[in-house]
This record gives sequence, C-alpha cells and structure tokens, in this order.
Amino acid sequence: MELNDQELARIDALQHLKNLNIDPYPAALFPVDKLAMEVKSEWSDDPEQMQDITLAGRLMMKRVMGKASFAELLDSSGRIQLYVQRDDICPDEDKTLYNDVFKKHLDIGDFIGVRGFVFRTQMGEITLHIKELTVLSKSLRPLPIVKTKTDKDTGEVTTYDAFRDPELRYRQRYVDLIVNPEVKETFLKRTKMMNAIRAFLNNLDALEVDTPVLQPIPGGAAARPFNTHHNALDIPLYLRVANELYLKRLIVGGFDFVYEFSRNFRNEGMDRTHNPEFTVLEFYVAYKDYFWMMEKSEQMLEQVAIAVNGSTVVTVGETEIDFKAPYKRVTIFEAILEYTGIDISAMDETELREVCKKLYIPVDNTMGKGKLIDEIFGAKAEKNYIQPTFIIDYPVEMSPLTKKHRSKEGLVERFELMINGKEIANAYSELNDPIEQRQRFEDQVQLMERGDHEAMYIDYDFIRALEYGMPPTSGIGIGIDRLAMLLTNQVSIQEVLFFPQMRPEKFDE
Repeated sequence: MELNDQELARIDALQHLKNLNIDPYPAALFPVDKLAMEVKSEWSDDPEQMQDITLAGRLMMKRVMGKASFAELLDSSGRIQLYVQRDDICPDEDKTLYNDVFKKHLDIGDFIGVRGFVFRTQMGEITLHIKELTVLSKSLRPLPIVKTKTDKDTGEVTTYDAFRDPELRYRQRYVDLIVNPEVKETFLKRTKMMNAIRAFLNNLDALEVDTPVLQPIPGGAAARPFNTHHNALDIPLYLRVANELYLKRLIVGGFDFVYEFSRNFRNEGMDRTHNPEFTVLEFYVAYKDYFWMMEKSEQMLEQVAIAVNGSTVVTVGETEIDFKAPYKRVTIFEAILEYTGIDISAMDETELREVCKKLYIPVDNTMGKGKLIDEIFGAKAEKNYIQPTFIIDYPVEMSPLTKKHRSKEGLVERFELMINGKEIANAYSELNDPIEQRQRFEDQVQLMERGDHEAMYIDYDFIRALEYGMPPTSGIGIGIDRLAMLLTNQVSIQEVLFFPQMRPEKFDE
C-alpha cells in the first residue's frame, strides 16, 4: 500500500523514538486516576486540591513556544488543555524528552500519559501543568483536521473541513468517534435508553434471557432469512429473524415474564430505517393481554424518554414528539378510511386488489389479503402518525401468531405503535391454541408456495410446545434502533449503529 508524505513522516518519527530507546507501544500499566471532565467539574481555585493528577489520551493539539508549549488531550470523557514546560519534564541536563520527543516526534493522534497539577490560566482555562510525560502509542495515520471558528460577538461556532462524508464515517467509525464528539453522544444516549428499559422491566420482576441466533426454522416474523450451514451437524440453519417463538417456549416452561435484546437478521432491503442486522427488544408476560401491554409500553417509553433527554418531549427534525402517556388508539381500518376515504373492512382479496389499483399502489400475485391491507396502510396512512399512536385490531390474515379478537369477527388482538410515521413496536395477545396455530402456519405455507418469500415456516416443535399448554400471554417487539433514532434526533439508522452494513472496501495490496 502506497503511503503519503504525512504517513511516511510518521513512520520516520516512529523510528526516531525507537532510536532514542523509547518504546512507542509499551505494555506496562499506566495508572490513570482521573478523566478530563472529572478534573474540570471538580476543580476549584484552591491550589492544593489537585496536585498530583494522572491522565491519558490522544494528543489533539500542540502549540510549541520555545521552552514551553500548550497542548490538548482527548480522553473518553472529553478534552483538557495541557501546559508543557521543558525544564519540568526534563529536570536534569538531558532535554531529549522535550526537544526531540514532544516537539519533533509526537504527532496529533498519538496516545500519551501525563502527570501534573491543575491550575487556571489567565484566560480562565482549566489546565494540567505537566511534570511527567509518557509515550503510550504512536499513531501512524493523521487524523482528519476539523477546524472551528467562534464568532466573538454571537458565540456561534462554525466548522470547516469536517469529517462528514457518510461513507467514510460509517466505514471508519473509529475516526468518526474521535473527531465528531456529537457522534459519541448519540451512542451514549443509546446505552442510557437500553439501561432505562432494563431498569423498567427488572422493576417488574422480568427475567432477561438469551435464545438461539442460529435456528433450524426462521420463525416468529414474516421476513426473508439469511441461510447458512452447520458443518458438524451437516444441517442447514438460518440466522434468526425473530426470537418470539423461543421466548414463548419459556412461558410454556413456567416463566411468567421474560425479555431479550435480540440481534435479528433479515435478508431484505436497506434504507434509512432498515439494516439487515438490527436489535429488537421482545418481552412476553403470562396472564396479560394487549390492553395491558399498551399501558405498560407507553409507561416504559415515557420513562425512557425522560432518562435519555430529561423530558418526555423530544425534537425530531423540526417536529416535537411527546412520549407522555397515554397514547391515542386507532383501528387499522379507521386509519385507512381516514386517509383514503375507503372502507376496506369487509373486502375480499379481489376487492382489495382493485383498491390498490385505484390508489396506484404496486402489488403482485404473491400477496394475499393480509399483505394487501398492509400495503394500503403503509402507503397511505402510516406516514401520518407522528405523535405516538397505537394502531389496533388487525385482520387475522396479517397476524398468524395472534389470538382472535374477543368481540370482533375476523380480527385479532394486535397493535403496532407508530411514531414519526414509522412502526416502532408490534404486539399481540398471543395465540395459544395449538390447533388454530397449526392452521395459521399452513395458511402461511400456501402463501410461500405462491412466491411470498416473507411467509412463515411451520415450526412443529413450537406447535408441540403449545400442545403442552401456554397460559394467556401478551408479547411485544420494539425496534431498538428506530427508537434510538427518535431519542437522538437522527434521520438514518446508520447513525445509531456503530458499524452499519456496507459493501466491502477494495484495498490495494
């Protein structure tokens, strides 16, 4: 691989360090005792407070001024200014560490460890006055230079030459996290969100579990799976499209409340809200129904929004979305009627195809009644639900794992939670009748034979589990990535995934 002039200079600096008997990649433990932001938050003007502080991180700025210099250190918490005086870090006659190492052969991006005392400069900047400096890791590639300018009158900060190209940022997320601090904040909020969800569920005595990623049958969702092969067993396997059927097996086995943050895989399209690998929270509760689930899910999301952003109101683009419970409830037929003017509640498959034709919604012969209704709702109604709204009471053809509605013929007890025009959650009163479940699976097989690649397979072991008896149960799946997008004001799912799926790079040998 051909190196540019900057990279060649860093290779040269690396060799100079070695020639000076300085290991550029030492293995010894470095005793960090503070983070940059801790120093800033805990500092007072009492000079005795922070006399012996040890920090480590990346060198992000270096301004050499003869025998003294200023620098900037970036650690996992943020940045802090350093003051480096030659005679402090080189108290004897040998000034190599300052003259040849710090001034000449330390570059932006190098990791260093420093020890010293904290003071406030005349400009009011909290600064670490270095007494000791250690090289911890040499960076061989220069970081992108992100320049900023602050307007003295308004305080507005303008950024120049930013590392903003999406493809570069997603491929080199490690660089993105270094030079774009707001990116790190997004992922810190994602972790806060997941911790808040865990706290809510654990407080209800839910049990967090793990279920298989490699499955003999890709069950639990209408989705196209990834195929693989297990060599030792000589069997085909699938990456899971959902963990639903395994979690319900645990309800059969006697657990009353189980949940899992599940990494799922679907071999389908990619866009701003879809990635082939994604995270879903699913939880299942015995002796509950979808009315209970609506109440608990809206309570949970209200608490999560507060935990992440300090308020139930979040800004998404130019829209304010309020997660405060309760949420509006609308049947899917009411939603379609409101935004198309057409009542499809009593229509058969042929009539639904005519509606799709009239509304210029593309369909094909593989789609059955449920898929056609889903296409109509997705094309004409879904985008209009900006504030959190439960779309409820779906046709039975759309929901092969859902219990029939207790009072509405032809419907099931299901809801989807819509926020900002997208589905965030999907939930049911779970079907626990094994005879009816077998028939629903067989109906899916017929759709598969028509060419529907997203139709469900028959899971005979799951039917057997239901035959041992499953109590009345409610379950839900919540798209963690989409929820993270809402709570961090991101328009693309790639912004809330550390390493989104991309075509492989081609490297020069």
